Amino acid sequence: MSLPMNSSPKRNDRPIIGILAQEATHPKPNQTSHMFANHVKFLESGGARVVPIKIHQTVEEYTRLFNSINGVYFPGGRVSRTTSAYARSAKIFYDLAIEANQRGDYFPVWGTCLGFQSMTMLTCGEELLTETRTNNALMPLTFTEDAKDSRLYSGFPDEIIKDLTNEPLSQHAHKWSLALSTYNSNEKLKKFYKVLNTNTDGEVEFASTLEAYDYPIYVVQWHPEKNAFEWSNPVIAHCPSAVKTSFLMAEFFVGEARKNFHRFESEEEERKALIYNYSTVYTGPVCGFEQTYFFC
Repeated sequence: MSLPMNSSPKRNDRPIIGILAQEATHPKPNQTSHMFANHVKFLESGGARVVPIKIHQTVEEYTRLFNSINGVYFPGGRVSRTTSAYARSAKIFYDLAIEANQRGDYFPVWGTCLGFQSMTMLTCGEELLTETRTNNALMPLTFTEDAKDSRLYSGFPDEIIKDLTNEPLSQHAHKWSLALSTYNSNEKLKKFYKVLNTNTDGEVEFASTLEAYDYPIYVVQWHPEKNAFEWSNPVIAHCPSAVKTSFLMAEFFVGEARKNFHRFESEEEERKALIYNYSTVYTGPVCGFEQTYFFC
C-alpha cells in the first residue's frame, strides 16, 4: 500500500489503533470475548479507526497485527490482570511496543483502569496494588507539578484543567489502586513513569494518571471515555467540560498514533481487520455499558 494522498511523510492521517478484547463475563456460543463500544467511539472521536485484538491468537499473529497498526489501547475490564487471555495479549503487545520504541519505531500505548493496572505491573514485574474505596466514584483530579510540562496535557485549555481540578469530573470504577507511597518506593516505576494526577479515597492517596518519561505510553486509572458515551450509570459526568475532556484525551492519543507509519500489507487485509465488520449489541440494561462488541 502506498502512502495515502492526505498524509504527509511526517504524519499519518489514516491511523488505526488496536484495542484488546477480553473474555466475556457470561460466554455464549459465538460470544466468548467482548469489547465495550465506548472505547471504540472514544478513539474514533479523535480521528482514528479501530481494529479489535482478539484473544487466543498466536504470537506470530499478534506480531503481524502489531506491524499493521499505529498504536494499541488496553481498555478497562473485569478479568484477571495476571492469568487471563487479556493479560497474555497485553504482555505481548507491551513487549512489542517497548522493543519498537527502543529501535526508533514510535509506537504509542494507552491503558485505562485495568489497562493502567496491567501496564504498571508489566513495567515493574510485580503486583503492587492497594485496595481502595473507589468503585463507582466521581472525583476532581489533583494535578502534580509534572503535569505542567507533560505531553498529555500540553494541549488542554486552562479552563478545562481548572474544571478537572475543582469539579468531580473523573469517574473511577476500580477497587485496586497504585498507592503513591508504593510508586515512590519502587525505583522501576519512578524511573519509567511520571505522575500527572493523584486522588484519594480519604485514606489512600493513589496515582490516577501516569506518563512514561521516554516512551509514548500513557495510563489513566479513571475513565475519560465514558463521559461522552455512557448513560446507564448515574455516576458519570456529562457536563461540557467532562465531554471536552473525553475528546481532548482521544485527540491527543490519536495524535500520537499519527506519528507511526505501520500499515497493512494490502487494502483487503486492512478492511477485513477493521471493527466495521462487527455489530454492537445494546447491553446497557444488562451490564451498565450501552453497547458491546462480541467475538467468537
